[in-house]
Amino acid sequence: MKYLFSLVLFSFVMLASFNSCAQKDKSKRPSPPALATQKVGEATISINYSQPSIKGRTIGKDLEPMDGKVWRTGANEATVFETDKDVMVEGKALAKGKYGLFSIKNGDEWTIIFNKTWDQWGAFKYAEADDVLRVKVKSKKLAPEAEKMTFSISAEGLVALQWGDMEVDFTVK
Repeated sequence: MKYLFSLVLFSFVMLASFNSCAQKDKSKRPSPPALATQKVGEATISINYSQPSIKGRTIGKDLEPMDGKVWRTGANEATVFETDKDVMVEGKALAKGKYGLFSIKNGDEWTIIFNKTWDQWGAFKYAEADDVLRVKVKSKKLAPEAEKMTFSISAEGLVALQWGDMEVDFTVK
């Protein structure tokens, strides 16, 4: 009887651990993880994010970003902006470290937000009091449209967010 109980318990533990491991494979998510990284001057900049897809929906209506509302600038966990050196973002100082990268879209004007709370799901725990830096930039029309949201970073420090018919750029020096 002890043997049978041990076998059932062992089987249950193994099944639970396999299920747990399967759920941690982030590449299987509808919005898979992505990483943009680039050396800009002496600093290494990286943006760790999840890529939502449009899938026939309308950005601003069915999908974030919604005008005037804080967005995690991606999907799933909050997007993480990391720099290993102090940098200037749009001419404003940002100390080395990890930041939650949030944004607010207001028409073609965007507020790019670097927030000290980077380890969170979405923007549910976002607090403006934790903002370290905010910069305002303008978006421009993108053609052809980008089905998947994508970040890129050039060696010159141009960070570009492309999604749908929008491109939002900011500079890091």
